[in-house]
Amino acid sequence: MQVNPYIFFNGDCEAAFNFYAKVLGGEIKMMMKHGGAPASDHVSPDWQDKILHARLEVVEWVLMASDAPPDRSEKPGGFYVNLQVKEPDEAERLYNALVESGSAIMPIQQTFWATRFAMLKDQFGIPWMINCD
Repeated sequence: MQVNPYIFFNGDCEAAFNFYAKVLGGEIKMMMKHGGAPASDHVSPDWQDKILHARLEVVEWVLMASDAPPDRSEKPGGFYVNLQVKEPDEAERLYNALVESGSAIMPIQQTFWATRFAMLKDQFGIPWMINCD
């Protein structure tokens, strides 16, 4: 079994996934727009370029997402996407990249359980935790 986060964006899924691929060093394996899907006739013309399904692979980890139509879009809450890293320098790099144009919830620092730990929301409003044992 594999558990993968699936994130809904409010129209900026493509920009978010391009950013995540760059920051996390992953590869976008799928980026399907509504306009290319069999049910594209059921989607408004202004929504044809929005993402129906995206898949980003980072080593053995998978992040999936899509754009939620405005009437179904909700602000993310009640979860964090956690990045577990081995090196403090990598934790710092990830934090600095993800927090840019976003907001720090708990700036990166040493804690009693971790060499580096941080909580933030990125520029797309997605909450992240970075943990380096």
